[in-house]
Amino acid sequence: MITDKTKIALIEQFKQMPIIEVACKKIGIGRATFYRWKKSNKEFAKLCDEALSQGRLFINDLAESQLLQAIKEGNMTGVIFWLKNNHRNYGTKIEIKGKIRTEHENLTKEQKALIKEALKKSVLIENVSHPDNNV
Repeated sequence: MITDKTKIALIEQFKQMPIIEVACKKIGIGRATFYRWKKSNKEFAKLCDEALSQGRLFINDLAESQLLQAIKEGNMTGVIFWLKNNHRNYGTKIEIKGKIRTEHENLTKEQKALIKEALKKSVLIENVSHPDNNV
């Protein structure tokens, strides 16, 4: 259990501001100190990671709230962004066209020999001269 007040305050700060540099400055410690603490204490590292994740979700909620407000106010950039990312008819589309050739070409004796040699070296077949190993 973490009992150091500064570490606890930092974890709480991450829940509100998931940017390490900003959170460390607010608490009055350097980034190097944070990373040293994190490296030396697995429990602290886990709590920090969880708090940072929770903080990112919090900021995502704020951003989405602001986006929805912008849409309500008629902000066309917000409208376009929302539609491109949330409506399949407005998303970016990629069209791929091509032909697939399904002809089978016979291997030459040299090609068969190369394949057998490669299989032998890769140990995928035990005995290259075995009748079931006809390449």
